[in-house]
Amino acid sequence: MRKRIVSLTVLAAVLAIALFGIPLAAGVVRYYLADEQGELQRVADEATIAVSRDLLRGHDSAEMPATEPGIRLGLYNPAGHRISGRGPAEADAAVRGALRAHVTTGSSGGDLVVSVPIADNERVVAVIRAAASRWQVYLRIGRTWLVMLAIGVVAIMFTWLIARRQGRRLAQPIEEMAATAQRLGDGDFSVRNRPTGIPEIDTAGASLDVTAERLGTLLTRERAFSADASHQLRTPLTGLRLRLEAARDTPGVDTHAAITSAITAADRLERTINELLALARDTPHRTEPLRVNALLEEVRQTWHADLAARGRPLRIEIGPELPVCRASTAAVRQILDVLIDNAVRHGAGAVTIHVREAGDALAIDVTDEGTAIGDDPGDLFRRRTAANGHGIGLAMARSLAEAEGGRLLLSRPSPPTFTLLLPARQ
Repeated sequence: MRKRIVSLTVLAAVLAIALFGIPLAAGVVRYYLADEQGELQRVADEATIAVSRDLLRGHDSAEMPATEPGIRLGLYNPAGHRISGRGPAEADAAVRGALRAHVTTGSSGGDLVVSVPIADNERVVAVIRAAASRWQVYLRIGRTWLVMLAIGVVAIMFTWLIARRQGRRLAQPIEEMAATAQRLGDGDFSVRNRPTGIPEIDTAGASLDVTAERLGTLLTRERAFSADASHQLRTPLTGLRLRLEAARDTPGVDTHAAITSAITAADRLERTINELLALARDTPHRTEPLRVNALLEEVRQTWHADLAARGRPLRIEIGPELPVCRASTAAVRQILDVLIDNAVRHGAGAVTIHVREAGDALAIDVTDEGTAIGDDPGDLFRRRTAANGHGIGLAMARSLAEAEGGRLLLSRPSPPTFTLLLPARQ
């Protein structure tokens, strides 16, 4: 990654310098050529002033004034013959153009040429030709190009150094993040990324940290959840098997009814196990609203017979205008099964389920008419192992509620009332 960052940065710098430097180099050529032509015209104009006096007095020739090194002056008569100075013996294109009363610029051989006419009463009496070698201009252009190239190379070197530093600064935290992700994949959920000062990388690192924390919490929850479910459900299954064996071995027992009841109980336990495992291993998806009426009807069908056999009614009360709640139906069903099972085993009288609105939450109260609960609520929901327990326990029910973003609490000790609060979500 570092090499790619450095390569791309240097390439971008080279392209930028080229896109800026090439037009600038072309502009340097035009500038120096125009400057040299302007200098030649200035020298020719000065020479015109110097020799005009002699020519206008009728002299056939005049002495050329001194010029800068590299500039050659020549004086031509109207016939195109050189009469003084340096230059071709006969008029070239530039001189012929000046004989037509025009200042003419151009090139002749390897020279830059400027020809200026000398006129008397609108008649050209002579022409001053100023010439300089193109190679002098090319040498100036070459020296300027070398300076520009040196500046470009220095700029690219600085870019390379800065790109290496930035590449190291960008790549190192990403490499550390990759190592963190590798450790996370190996099962170390305690890994965390250190801040780098780069907002985008820190955001990605924070997201990875949150993922690690969630995975750690989820794995801990799954392990504890699976252990509790296995312990809590193994004993009822063993008791179910013993009842079946007793029905089989006891004479006169209605085995068909016993087997049918046992199969129904086994199906319910199997569904409970499957739901518990699914809830432990998967993050709940709250995409669909909780269908309260259908859920309560299912709870009624599950528990009505058991309560009726004990002479205890099951009452379900649904308040008006319930808020929309998005929660796992399986999780809420398991919580209610735990609370009702707890009321059946430890309570007395009617069991009432009351669904109501509680501000910005959906509240489900499960109440029975048993004796008051004197235990501390902290101990009541503390995870513990019961040798002959049934269901998944209050601790597990609270874990399910918290996983759904809700709360499970003992709202009243007498009569014993447990309340499940689920946040309303649109």
